Amino acid sequence: MDGMELLQKLRTRTAMPVIFLTSKDDELDELMGLRLGADDYITKPFSQRLLLERIRALLRRNEATQAGAAPAAVITRGNLTLDETKHQCLWKGLDIQLTVTEFLLVKALAARPGMVKSRDQLIDAAYGENVYVDDRTIDSHVKRLRKKFRNEDEEFDQIETLYGIGYRYKEA
Repeated sequence: MDGMELLQKLRTRTAMPVIFLTSKDDELDELMGLRLGADDYITKPFSQRLLLERIRALLRRNEATQAGAAPAAVITRGNLTLDETKHQCLWKGLDIQLTVTEFLLVKALAARPGMVKSRDQLIDAAYGENVYVDDRTIDSHVKRLRKKFRNEDEEFDQIETLYGIGYRYKEA
């Protein structure tokens, strides 16, 4: 039996969270898996960090649903809206497609506008405390974030660099 058949049988018996981890990278396969009830679909090759974060996110959502808890709050900072449950980032109403790491970095910065976050604090926010990542990796992520936002709004300047210190999200 293949994964799709297994998922169909599982869905008749349980609401257990399911993540497809597969080499099938065709869009049709991904659509079918999600339509049949998979919670996520990850194709090989994949980052172990990304897989762990997606598992954690899925478990958080599952725990919140089972406990009847309210979903994570939506963060709104001026023109920025972050919705964790949808993994959605909107800038002036326009959807900005972010990776998990980029989303976590924006969330860490926007959570406390005006407050400086060091590279180490951003590494902890995006990767966890027990993962080694070079400081300059954060610089690369911030550069890509700015580019993504500027593709939608050329005047985007909300993420400030404080040389030798870190980054901060400008207050609205």
